[in-house]
Amino acid sequence: MGSNGTFLDNEEAPTYAPSVPVPNVQELVRKDPLQVPQRYVREVEDRPKDTDTSYLSSVIPVIDLSLLFMGNNEELTKLDRACLEWGFFQVVNHGVAKQVSQKMKDAAAEFFELSLEEKNKYAMPSDDIQGYGHAYVVSEDQILDWSDALILLVHPSHYRKLKFWPNSPKGLQEIIEEYSNAIRKVATELFQSFSLIMEMDKEALLGLHKQLVQAYRVNYYPPCSKPDQIKHNNEWVPVNPIPDALVVNVGDVFEIWSNGKYKSVEHRAVANYNKARISYASFLFPHDEVEIGPLSHMVDSKTKQQLFKKVRYGEYLRSSMNKKMEGKAHTQMAKIEG
Repeated sequence: MGSNGTFLDNEEAPTYAPSVPVPNVQELVRKDPLQVPQRYVREVEDRPKDTDTSYLSSVIPVIDLSLLFMGNNEELTKLDRACLEWGFFQVVNHGVAKQVSQKMKDAAAEFFELSLEEKNKYAMPSDDIQGYGHAYVVSEDQILDWSDALILLVHPSHYRKLKFWPNSPKGLQEIIEEYSNAIRKVATELFQSFSLIMEMDKEALLGLHKQLVQAYRVNYYPPCSKPDQIKHNNEWVPVNPIPDALVVNVGDVFEIWSNGKYKSVEHRAVANYNKARISYASFLFPHDEVEIGPLSHMVDSKTKQQLFKKVRYGEYLRSSMNKKMEGKAHTQMAKIEG
């Protein structure tokens, strides 16, 4: 870190959680399409109940980013309610060109069609999460996700470990760059609106990150069963994505900064019964050295109850990665007991 509190351009790229090697899911299905190993089967109590919550799909909040950008107060109120009641929403009119998203989807799909030998040229090392493979496996008896992934740090650029950036299909690196830049622009505009609903200057939240870090993840899910879901009032809710919309999940850091007012919701992206499915995610988070904790004005002035303690973000992130944690237990690490 520089003397003025900024982070240097020659700063070394961070490493994250070590992971136990596990089989490639795409290859498991190729060899035996009907077999789902026990390690991928969740406990009965961790599966959705028979309760029909499909009617809630139509009431998942939809936010118009173009209205937020113009400072529309009604849309800001909708955003506040979405973060308060759901912690999850879809964004339309976000400005990410359809052809940019489509190029990324096509190239990512082509990558997963490469031979295992070719994909393994970018294999995730045992001590990090960048590359191709299966991340966050911390024990031999852990229930695994039914997916393989390509994970890359894309911003700041000096965090990139280019040996993990695939050369094939041709142009994939440039496509990821273009797509990630567009998503970061959307995120920056959302941070401005988040700042406003938290009654701060619109650049405040971005400033609290010190150095905005961005990761790109694409997941390949072989054929299996059950639809996309999020958790709302302790019930799983199927999500029906609006075409070309971006799906946004309020993260742990936002929950902690807001002193629990806005919730980081549990969510799962799961497989399609008949065909393979690919999902794409971007994660935006603070620099490792940033101290996160409830902002003073978000603590109730009457009760003075602070729900979370202050913690260095890098420690918080690695602690959550290094433990077998189901659901939204991550924020429990920062909770003040009592």
